[in-house]
Amino acid sequence: MSRWISAASCQGKRYARKMDLLLSLAPPAALAAALAITALAGVIKGMVGFAMPLIMIAGLSSVMEPSLALAALILPTLVTNLWQGLTFGPRAAWEIAIRFRLFLLVGAVFLAGSAQLVPVLDPTLFFLILGGLVLVFAATMLSGWVPRLPPQGSRTIEAGVGAISGFAGGLAGVWGPPTVVYLTALDLPRREHVATQSVIYALGAVALFAAHLVSGVITLAPLALSAALVVPAMFGMLIGQALMGRASHARFRQAVLWVLLLAAANLIRRGLAG
Repeated sequence: MSRWISAASCQGKRYARKMDLLLSLAPPAALAAALAITALAGVIKGMVGFAMPLIMIAGLSSVMEPSLALAALILPTLVTNLWQGLTFGPRAAWEIAIRFRLFLLVGAVFLAGSAQLVPVLDPTLFFLILGGLVLVFAATMLSGWVPRLPPQGSRTIEAGVGAISGFAGGLAGVWGPPTVVYLTALDLPRREHVATQSVIYALGAVALFAAHLVSGVITLAPLALSAALVVPAMFGMLIGQALMGRASHARFRQAVLWVLLLAAANLIRRGLAG
């Protein structure tokens, strides 16, 4: 009995230390908002297959510092994308990585470079760039504009989109919209499109984690916050996958994009307000 009490006491102390670490980053209201925002982002990802980092960076930046918001989304994004990417099996993932190797390599280089800007960017400028990226991506997808490319693609365009995705990914953790536009332009079959999207996001999340270990954005306290957000992210994604067939995909996607436009406008307002 004494052994159980001692073990429970140790567990309690560890939990208290974790809570102290989290509360050192943000007040309880901000942490509660972060849990809710992450769960909502998970639901949306489960229903439409992307947009988790976009929702999280826009929402979390409203309740905490942008660099902390970026650190917080890294582990939920990594875990959910690895889960989604491996759904199609290791062999399919490897074949996709080989086919889109130019996109992935160029994206990784630009992601690693832009990630190093995060610690030195003025918060006002960060809000303006972040809001601008979210605004452009959401507006482009909401407009329904989709370019058309031959199925084999174009190496120049692939490298260019990889560079844009990587730059946005390193700076704000957001690489989904340009990736979706590019894959849609290739007119891939639905299953192949979803599988490719999942693998690109999973590998991008691994690169983002590595890049911000170097940039200094990921330290012990932000990593603890990011780890705490993995559970609501996975829970939300599973709910979203269960709801996928019960709602109009197109209408739901449009509603999400309108919310993102409002979030982008708020981020730009914060940047202009200084």
